[in-house]
Amino acid sequence: MANSTLIGKIHMDCPICNMLHEVEEWARMTSATMKGEKVFYEEHFYVCTNNQTGNSEFQTERLTNNNEMTARNAYRKAHNLLTSDEIVAVRENYGLTQVEAARLLGWGEATIARYESKAIQDEAYDTMLRIIQENPLKAIALLDKNSDKFPEAKRMQIRTKMVERLDSYGKEYLSRQVLMGAYVKFAVPSDFNGYKLLDIDKVESLVSYYAERIADLYKCQLMNLLWYADALYFKTYSNSMTGLVYCHEPAGMLPVGHASLANLKNVNVHAEEDCEVVKYRFYPNTTLDSFELSKNETAILDAIIAKFRNYDVSLLVSYVQEEAAYTQTDQGNIIPYNLAKKMRAF
Repeated sequence: MANSTLIGKIHMDCPICNMLHEVEEWARMTSATMKGEKVFYEEHFYVCTNNQTGNSEFQTERLTNNNEMTARNAYRKAHNLLTSDEIVAVRENYGLTQVEAARLLGWGEATIARYESKAIQDEAYDTMLRIIQENPLKAIALLDKNSDKFPEAKRMQIRTKMVERLDSYGKEYLSRQVLMGAYVKFAVPSDFNGYKLLDIDKVESLVSYYAERIADLYKCQLMNLLWYADALYFKTYSNSMTGLVYCHEPAGMLPVGHASLANLKNVNVHAEEDCEVVKYRFYPNTTLDSFELSKNETAILDAIIAKFRNYDVSLLVSYVQEEAAYTQTDQGNIIPYNLAKKMRAF
């Protein structure tokens, strides 16, 4: 049993020696062929410790099924498809049985059951599952479209669950969609996005990092500091940190879609009224994964924070407006990242 790992021990009726005793459970890496492709996965098996001669390895039907599921999920992961557990989670998030999930999607009633047990879904089916996973509004639309397949009471019960999911995480999806919609025209790496596509998770982590280290961080101040983060990173590493695109505005160099950016669920912002003027103050989000930012990225951010920590909004905007990236572009125009190379030294 070279290259195998002992997992544990379990009492069972052993088919090798036909006795009730403690057998060992082991694991090893092996391969299987799925859809004509070899995949590697962790296989579990039992060993009869009473049998000292011959092959003492065996698998129960349950263990064999689990191993086959692990192999299928290895194929799914290699092809960026939802695993069987993820498919189960999609329907359970809406309180759906396997049959109800299939009816919602307009599929045969046994389709979901097969994908959760023995079959690997095609990419088109996977796409539909991801749509309702990520967008409760689409799930509600499908439920309304296929309403005749559900008893009225059950349909309303499912719809209520979908609305609850919309409230809990659908708003994050919608706010992201609005921001991503503003970036449709920047879907190719270029000098406008710093040769990187928009990374919203990175933006959220960056905002939280700034907010944790700069007291009284307000919107105009933050938006310009985002430009410095991306510009200095581009100047140093030849690509931007977040993929944000910046525009020449009276208040400085602001990201395209900055209003939507402030509405992201993981951006912790609070509105404050000051003499009938609403100001938006940003706070850290302690739920975000600190590992989203690399050491190189945090080093860039720390340098920016050290320089601008004590700048108020007006002083920061005045400083920004003297950068070559601002003086060499016209109001309303996109600011190319190549101008970041002319940034004043820190």
